Amino acid sequence: MRQHKLALCEIHYPEWFVAQTERTIRHYRMFGPQDHVLVAVSGGKDSLSLWDVLLRLGYRADGLYIDLGIGATADGVPYSATSRAKIERFAAQHPGARLTVVGLQAEHGETLPEVAQRVRRGQHKPCAVCGLIKRHAMNRAARDGGYDVLVTGHNLDDEAAVLFGNVLHWQTGYIARQAAVLEEEAGLARKAKPFCRFYERETAAYALIRGIDYIYEECPYAIGATSLAHKEILNRMEQAAPGTKLQFYLGFLRAREAGFFRDESAEVALSPCPRCGQPTSAQGLCTFCRLWEPRTASATPPPLPR
Repeated sequence: MRQHKLALCEIHYPEWFVAQTERTIRHYRMFGPQDHVLVAVSGGKDSLSLWDVLLRLGYRADGLYIDLGIGATADGVPYSATSRAKIERFAAQHPGARLTVVGLQAEHGETLPEVAQRVRRGQHKPCAVCGLIKRHAMNRAARDGGYDVLVTGHNLDDEAAVLFGNVLHWQTGYIARQAAVLEEEAGLARKAKPFCRFYERETAAYALIRGIDYIYEECPYAIGATSLAHKEILNRMEQAAPGTKLQFYLGFLRAREAGFFRDESAEVALSPCPRCGQPTSAQGLCTFCRLWEPRTASATPPPLPR
């Protein structure tokens, strides 16, 4: 690991990885030993590795999988079905690991591709709809389950790419909301990213050494995503100067902590959605609930948050 000026064997690397995760949790005061943690798992290396590390550290960590009904990848791999199978296998191999599965089709009668086709009329990828659905499902599961914190497996590459894109377009509202920890507000659980300082290849190495069976294929809708182009640019910068991504992201977090970025979202008035009860800035039903009102091809699609 040139960025750390460090080389470790397969025995000591997992020990270092677990210790670094605990250090990140404590440094950013993400959660404590008594907190009940909900881990959003996708079946990929990052989220399953995070769940594995938190269990090894002794946290009360349960898993949440949102089955969106996404079909086959370019290689013919059934994406959602394969992801779910790997998560269920992981949970079965870890005594005490509790898994909750939320099925979009089971709850609402449609898969993500079907919802996206109806709402966006097939003109755009389902990514915006996907993000909206997942955020709603995660917030609801954390609230209904009485969890203290919701954690995701976002790694440094993810965070640096999002920050890079937002800075390129000076999306100040999104920049202000990006953080290692977002505190509880208006009925929404605290959110944290314990892997935010790990490079993607570092989480992959941990998963391989630990023998974690994860889905290798990318979501079929991720092909051509802008974030992947940003990652490639940052990778070239990292190759020329190891540590670039880490310094870029940590420098941002320090500037944020020093008050350089004002959280514009704090000025937005939130009120409970009359149907689902989740906080929303919209008048009447929240954007998620409006996805299902009404289900006709001629319906005007609700505006989707970025």
